[in-house]
Amino acid sequence: MQSFENEFEPTIRCIDVSGADQIRGDHAMQGLSAAKWSYVTRGVTDRGRTRLGGFAAQPRLGDLVVSSVKHVGEHESLENSHGRRARLYPGDIVVGACGNRYATEFYEGYLPRGTAAHLLTAGGVVGVVASAHARRGPPTELSVIGPLTDPAGAAISLEKLSLRAPPPARTPPATVVVVGSSMSAGKTTTAASLVNGWTRAGLTAAAGKVTGSGSGKDRWMYEDAGASAVVDFLDFGMPSTFGYPVERLRATMISIRDELARRGSDAVVLELADGLLQADTAALLAFLPGFADAVVLAVRDALSAVAGVRILHDLGAPVRAISGLVTASPLASREAVAATGLDVLSPAALVNGAAVELLSPGEAVSA
Repeated sequence: MQSFENEFEPTIRCIDVSGADQIRGDHAMQGLSAAKWSYVTRGVTDRGRTRLGGFAAQPRLGDLVVSSVKHVGEHESLENSHGRRARLYPGDIVVGACGNRYATEFYEGYLPRGTAAHLLTAGGVVGVVASAHARRGPPTELSVIGPLTDPAGAAISLEKLSLRAPPPARTPPATVVVVGSSMSAGKTTTAASLVNGWTRAGLTAAAGKVTGSGSGKDRWMYEDAGASAVVDFLDFGMPSTFGYPVERLRATMISIRDELARRGSDAVVLELADGLLQADTAALLAFLPGFADAVVLAVRDALSAVAGVRILHDLGAPVRAISGLVTASPLASREAVAATGLDVLSPAALVNGAAVELLSPGEAVSA
């Protein structure tokens, strides 16, 4: 992993507005209409009423900020609320949200403490990179100009734009939770395949992303698969879930399920980001017994399947099947079946009937 800690010192930097005043003056006349608004700002429905405020306090998780692009790095484009990637250039003004990021194959990043910041995700999460995977280049550098405010000068936070917690579902829909052994194990593809399989069977299927970092990529995959509704952590006020208390994440998981139930879903798939050993994911696993009707584990190989099934079984989670990148190899799939006793279901199998079969009562099989 590359380390950027010595250069940026994200946890101790203090706000320094020298230089920011010049940036503010350069762009005051053009206003925010020319800014590139990122995916995480999709809850701002009336951009014309927003203002650029002055620094009054350290930013908090979820605060919306206006920044100038100093140098284009790994993230060469910004994803907007419609999924379009807008090419970035030095001097561009972007609107994003302060947050953290935990991505073992990308960046580890934290809340910015000064005007120097980085683009942590293409979806617009703004923070400071602490470490990076060896395959990743230097981050796109930003200079925070100031907070986004309402006409009265009050800072706008995703907390103010979030959905209200829905009433508890009287009859919760069938709920399948997809977890993974690691990042990029095939979780979203698995979740989308479940949605498509249920939709083909005539069910009203919906999807939710419980944890992760702000980006529209997963939402579009769910919608393309036929999801009648999609709700994620961003709808409940978090640009990225890393760094929030587990109690908040648990409440959000329940609220996402209940909101999808309120919208008339017959079957719901909820995806947890990252791997089973990530702290937030590991904490949420303990709540799956009694909450999830079935758990599907996405893995890259048979050994990960064995370890993952054992972790889930020890917690009492109703793990019913294995999927993910392991299904690309017939040999690896057979190894996983032999070692765990669970079915290994490819995306095609889920689409063509296996997704519906997972909704029927069944016993979890331990390794």
